[in-house]
Amino acid sequence: MKRTIAVGAAMLLVTWCAGAQATSSPSPAPPRTAASLPHDQHEGLTVSADPYLEAARAKEKFGKANPLPAGILPVEVFLRNETAQPIRIPLDDIQLVIHFPDGQHQNLDRLAAADVAALVAHPGGSPTPHPSRFPVGVRAGADHKADQLAEILIPLALDADVVPPMATIHGFLFFNLGRDIALGREASLYVPEATTLPSNRPLMFFEIFFAAPAQP
Repeated sequence: MKRTIAVGAAMLLVTWCAGAQATSSPSPAPPRTAASLPHDQHEGLTVSADPYLEAARAKEKFGKANPLPAGILPVEVFLRNETAQPIRIPLDDIQLVIHFPDGQHQNLDRLAAADVAALVAHPGGSPTPHPSRFPVGVRAGADHKADQLAEILIPLALDADVVPPMATIHGFLFFNLGRDIALGREASLYVPEATTLPSNRPLMFFEIFFAAPAQP
C-alpha cells in the first residue's frame, strides 16, 4: 500500500514539474505578416518592406548564402495589387535611401542575386576580377562557390516586375551597405515608378520607411 502511494505521488510530482516547465517556457514570437510591415499604399497598390537586420534571422533564412556578414542588406518586398489591371514596377529603378543624422541622404541601387553570391563567396574581392559581358545569371569562368550560393539566392530574389490583378508577389532585393548594416535601420525603400497596364497610367511614387516615425 505504501509503495502504491509513493509511486502515485512520484507520478503527480513529475506531471506537475512538466506542467510548470511548459507554463514557464516562453512562447515563440509570432511571424511577421505583410500587413504588419512598414508599407506605403495608394491607388490600389501596397508596397511593404521587411529588412533583415538581425544576424540570426538572416542566417536562418539564407544559410551559408547569408549576405549580412558581407555588408549586404536583404529586404523582402511585398507588392499587392488590389485593382483589376496589372501593374508594372521596374525593379531596376527601386533604390534604398540611407538617411544620415545631418539630413543628408544617399541612394543605393539594388544588386543582382548573382552579384551578391560572388560578394558572399569572396568577401575580400574576386581573385580574378573582370568586367562581365554576359546577362545576369550567366557568368564567365568557373566559380563553383559563387554558383552554389547563387542557387540559394536567385530563387529567393524578387524577379517579376508585373503584379497581376488582385494578387501579391514578393521576394528579396539586396543592397550593399559597405559592411555598415546599422545604416539600414534608418533607411527607406524608394519605388519611383509604377504604371497600370495596358494603359501605362503612372502611379505616384512609393517610399517605405523602415523605422517607426518619431513620437511628437
